[in-house]
Amino acid sequence: MVDRLPPTEWQNRAGISALIAALGPGQARYVGGAVRDTLLGIAVKDIDLATPLDPKDVMSRVRAAGFQPVPTGIDHGTITAVLPDGPVEITTLRHDVSTDGRRATVAFASEWQDDAARRDFTINALYADPQTGELFDYFGGREDLKARRVRFIGDPHQRIREDHLRILRYFRFQSRFGSQPADPAAEQACADLAATLKGLSRERIGMEMMNMLSLPDPAPTAARMAELGVLDVVLPEADVIALARLTAEESRQDVAPDALRRLAALLPCDVPLAESVASRFRLSGAQKKRLALAAGRGSSALDPRSLAYRLGREQAIDRLLLTGSSISPLDGWDVPTFPLKGGQIVARGVKAGPEVARTLQAVESRWIAEGFPDAARVKALLDETLGS
Repeated sequence: MVDRLPPTEWQNRAGISALIAALGPGQARYVGGAVRDTLLGIAVKDIDLATPLDPKDVMSRVRAAGFQPVPTGIDHGTITAVLPDGPVEITTLRHDVSTDGRRATVAFASEWQDDAARRDFTINALYADPQTGELFDYFGGREDLKARRVRFIGDPHQRIREDHLRILRYFRFQSRFGSQPADPAAEQACADLAATLKGLSRERIGMEMMNMLSLPDPAPTAARMAELGVLDVVLPEADVIALARLTAEESRQDVAPDALRRLAALLPCDVPLAESVASRFRLSGAQKKRLALAAGRGSSALDPRSLAYRLGREQAIDRLLLTGSSISPLDGWDVPTFPLKGGQIVARGVKAGPEVARTLQAVESRWIAEGFPDAARVKALLDETLGS
């Protein structure tokens, strides 16, 4: 009996059938994540197709079918077809000509197995015929999926030497799809070649780490990375015990995973260091600021609403969770606006300048301490402050 991809909603997205027909009978197969996730019963986001057709031919056929082709990576054989329900990436079959751990020189291929052989893990080298659903598995990916086993195709050392980033990809996939015990050959290769990660761009490392930290529970995987000496190469400051505490707190308080908050958990309470790591990982300005605010947390008890008012709701939740404090006081509570302006103080006879600022600050501090009372109470606080 031929194994087949079960029918799913994503296979009926608008334009998919027309795109497959335009590429021609036997000229396209679903590949990678869409096949893997369907077999696991996971919702599919991105659809990738592999084809033996030349990229220029793919461009012509996509355009003839009435879709816009975008040459997103045409030198490496990838065309993106813009469909009504989202883009579909179409990549010509390839095999590696040379690799140096950071980039690969590829040549187009005609055999499906050649294309499969250059992929990283067996569970990512699964193909399916769009019309019949027939599955093509050249390296035991189906069995590895059933066993929840993340395994390199061929020799793990060789696959990592081809692309050093595969070390971090391995741990991300292990966190998402793997079970214990992990594949010993894969772990050994990652440990042996951990130092090769130093040759990668910081941006690529940062992106891969953030992807892993966004998964439901990356703490056990991060701990294993530390044990194998991998984490020490990419984030030597990491405290995996603190990450485990945070993920447990997120689960206890039913808070969605957040990669940046988890990165903050891995780092000590050191603002300059947090800013340095943000720069190292090429995070955005907003992310850098948030990471620094999280690093400014202390160990003392925190008032959730005061914290949210002073730092912002998201930043307050970060600090509360990182210190094991409840975020329930923020449920259904909107951060208020301070109902007093400098002009109102000037109207009371205070000369514009530093004294107005000091008065504003004094009234605001008492307003916060009293739990954000209404405007009538703020007026009374102003009267008391001016009277004193």
